[in-house]
Amino acid sequence: MPLPDTMFCAQQIHIPPELPDILKQFTKAAIRTQPTDVLQWSAGYFSALSRGDPLPVKDRIEMPVATQKTDTGLTQGMLKVLHKQCSHKRNVKLADLELKWKNLCLPIEKFRAIMQLDPCEQEMEWIKFLALGCSMLGGSLNTAMKNLCEILTKDPEGGPARIPFETFSYVYRYLSGLDSEIPAMETEAYLTSLQDGIESRKNGMIGLADFFVLKRKI
Repeated sequence: MPLPDTMFCAQQIHIPPELPDILKQFTKAAIRTQPTDVLQWSAGYFSALSRGDPLPVKDRIEMPVATQKTDTGLTQGMLKVLHKQCSHKRNVKLADLELKWKNLCLPIEKFRAIMQLDPCEQEMEWIKFLALGCSMLGGSLNTAMKNLCEILTKDPEGGPARIPFETFSYVYRYLSGLDSEIPAMETEAYLTSLQDGIESRKNGMIGLADFFVLKRKI
């Protein structure tokens, strides 16, 4: 015979005092991040929470990105989340990175497509993976650099999005070096022209206004 249901009174049920706040923060994080697979994302969320690691949570809800021809799930906001989770190390293990990617419910095909751009065996320099991710968002090389600046900057959102020119030039050389149609001399000439323009007035920092011009439709 099935066991009878046990009845408890309110005084017998113990609710951990921290549980309501944990669930509240979890719900707010899920709404901001909008995961396509809530169970997969939840597993990554609580796993990171239990270890004290950065959570797989967006800063805010994102609107669709016009430069993407198809909805791959990869956005600047998702790359920001990965940056928070991975940037404390110079190099990241690809197995760990792939797990974080899956926990954000991003398509594994997109991860593999990124890795095909610069194949590695076990680990990769994080800033290079981030650069490749920015390039996969669509647009030109300068558009990729714009996304990179907006992810790395310490300026408030909507500000000049400044980053050290040393970082900018390192990533620009890396991405341009993967494009056989961009001569190395052209890359160096471009970076020199940028550096000459900011060296005396920007304390070694470069912002969007120094290199990115948004084309307006007429």
